[in-house]
Amino acid sequence: MLDIFKKQRQRYATVNPASREIPDGLWVKCPRCHEIRFTGELGKQLKVCAKCGYHFRLTAGERLKITIDEGTFTEWDRDMMPVNPFGYTEYDEKLARAHRETGLNEAVVTGEGKIGGHRAAVAVMDTRFMMASMGTVVGEKITRAIERAREKQLPLVIFAASGGARMQEGVLSLMQMAKTCAALSAFSEAGLLYISVLTDPTTGGVSASFAFLGDIILAEPGALIGFAGPRVIEQTIRQKLPEGFQRAEFLRQHGFIDAVVPRPQLKSTLAQIIDLHRSE
Repeated sequence: MLDIFKKQRQRYATVNPASREIPDGLWVKCPRCHEIRFTGELGKQLKVCAKCGYHFRLTAGERLKITIDEGTFTEWDRDMMPVNPFGYTEYDEKLARAHRETGLNEAVVTGEGKIGGHRAAVAVMDTRFMMASMGTVVGEKITRAIERAREKQLPLVIFAASGGARMQEGVLSLMQMAKTCAALSAFSEAGLLYISVLTDPTTGGVSASFAFLGDIILAEPGALIGFAGPRVIEQTIRQKLPEGFQRAEFLRQHGFIDAVVPRPQLKSTLAQIIDLHRSE
């Protein structure tokens, strides 16, 4: 009898442990409230935590899907590829890895589509691609989107998200700040509408250029927005910063942005602003 039970124990012990493992990416932990969320359910909620309202970062594709009317988006300049102008070591490898992991050629997607039935030019930055740092191609694609919007007499919506300038492209990266600002100046003189939407994070050269030049500046709740990071500022001025400093709500309270709009309301808000501008 003991041998029989022993054989049974051996049989059950041979079950492959890997078959009981939870697949990667099935669950995600909220950084704010630390609740464990089912990825599929989180996606249905536009990647906003149902408990605390934390807004997870979106990919460019996810952003376009929830913002642009289905079947109306036409992408611009898809094949533009970054180069390594100064021959920095490992930069080519980093670009290749970013392309492989995201399926994108650069950190911004631009194009034309409809928002609530209204035609608009759109640019969406994606932090998965080298933290959406602004290099020459990012600046060029955004500049071309601005110029096309002016030619087509379209309102412009830019979803900003960036860790700053792309160091590997040196001064050429910094030049994109002036280039995008010059294009927006001509766009503004044409009397067209530019809505800037600041998402987490919007920092560095992007925040110091086109991100804060919108006729209307919106932000998602809790987004980190500023030039230098809070830790750098504290080390520089040797003072403790106020609670919530550089978050969207703090900037709204102090008049730097026009409104903080939760993600589920963002598309309808954009459509309403565009409609009001067209009615003038």
